[in-house]
Amino acid sequence: MPPMLTYAARVADGLPLVASFAPATGGPDLTEAHKREAKEILRGLSGNRQTMRMSIETTGSKVFHYLIKDMICYLTLTESSYPKRLAFVYLEEISDGFLEELTRDHGNDWRRTIDTASRPYQFIKFDQYIQRKQREFVDPTSRQNATKLNQDLADIQSIMQKNIEEVLNRGEKLENVSKISGDLVHQSKQFKWGAKKLTWQAMLNQYGPIVAMVVFVLFVLYVKFFW
Repeated sequence: MPPMLTYAARVADGLPLVASFAPATGGPDLTEAHKREAKEILRGLSGNRQTMRMSIETTGSKVFHYLIKDMICYLTLTESSYPKRLAFVYLEEISDGFLEELTRDHGNDWRRTIDTASRPYQFIKFDQYIQRKQREFVDPTSRQNATKLNQDLADIQSIMQKNIEEVLNRGEKLENVSKISGDLVHQSKQFKWGAKKLTWQAMLNQYGPIVAMVVFVLFVLYVKFFW
């Protein structure tokens, strides 16, 4: 089974630049839920510290794999039995091909073209290249793919692995951390005001009677000698 979906998206805001889906095989391989999860993963990259390579286990014995290069995220979905290293070889070839096409069409100005893209799937013509690559990677045991694996020097242990719940809940957890931080700041201000109030009360209790006695004596002396 080849990579079932492939996205290239801008990391800054998750804008999909191109998407490609493998032809249906008649079974419930790729679901709408998987497509939604893919978009949520891409949107979740913005504003967070990104991991350059990650595999994310999801439902239906599927795994998302993504690779970030030049602030573009390349995401694919495969069966869990599909070799992880081969999935990343596939993403490397997709990224190299995308950059080659961008450079051919826009020259050295390709970076600005990506940064200023405003429409989703603005580079949809790259889908033809992705479809061709998907066909090349259908059979992990083919001689061509076995050669690619032998030539690949990437350390599979360096690829972070998570499950879909961890990734999709990250935004919610960040919101909770922000709320807790705000509550702590508010409580800190209240504590400071309470501490000042207690200090004044302690000083009043300690020196109040003495001040009152001095004022009373001065008042008596004033009445006796100046009234």
